[in-house]
Amino acid sequence: MPCLLLQNKRLVKTVKFKNPSYIGDPINAVKIYNDKEVDELVLLDISASKNDTIIDFELISDFAAECFMPLAYGGGVKTLEDFQKLYSLGIEKVIVNTLLLDNPGIVKKAAEKFGNQSVVASVDVIKNNKKGYDIYSHSGRDIDMSFENYITYVINLNVGELLITSVDNEGTWNGYDYELMEYIDKIVNIPIIANGGCGSVNDLNKVLYDIGIQAAAIGSMAVYQKKGMGVLIRFPKRSEIIKDE
Repeated sequence: MPCLLLQNKRLVKTVKFKNPSYIGDPINAVKIYNDKEVDELVLLDISASKNDTIIDFELISDFAAECFMPLAYGGGVKTLEDFQKLYSLGIEKVIVNTLLLDNPGIVKKAAEKFGNQSVVASVDVIKNNKKGYDIYSHSGRDIDMSFENYITYVINLNVGELLITSVDNEGTWNGYDYELMEYIDKIVNIPIIANGGCGSVNDLNKVLYDIGIQAAAIGSMAVYQKKGMGVLIRFPKRSEIIKDE
């Protein structure tokens, strides 16, 4: 599934969560993905939570009206009313990250009220100096939990899926962090969306079929022609992403 990043109503792409580059108009991108029969679309407003701004419900409404596929949205979600409003606009899944720590009770209530299949926890992961992993915080806060304890903490909020993003691989075209994805797949019992680093169809097939992750998000590969080349909204052919018999 394409993972699109919004910043100030514009479509951007980052590398390791830094240096956002302008890609184009998000509504136009949605129209192109409609034509390509994409299974699901992820839209993350990377400025909403970081800048403590309110959700741009008008823009989300425009997105949902144009989108012919299931749409997942994350960014700036703070209250149960935010969940309700997003679902009423046509969002199928609401993705939360900062809220997992700021107000976990709201996440749990949303999962209970709207069904946990409609609540996705976004977990950003970065490698540490001990060849292990830490949870990455956009605000720079200290998360006083180990990687494993944080995953357990999030699972206990009754979310339906995990969007796991490798900060080190994001935007690099170097492939997913396969060791990370394989490890998480072993310790959780809910669906995982792998994100960060996809650069080829082989990367998709490896994470989906060799490792067995349930879903894969693509960023750079969905908005650029190739690494180092210009913008081109695209999506792999369905026939390319198949399991060998």
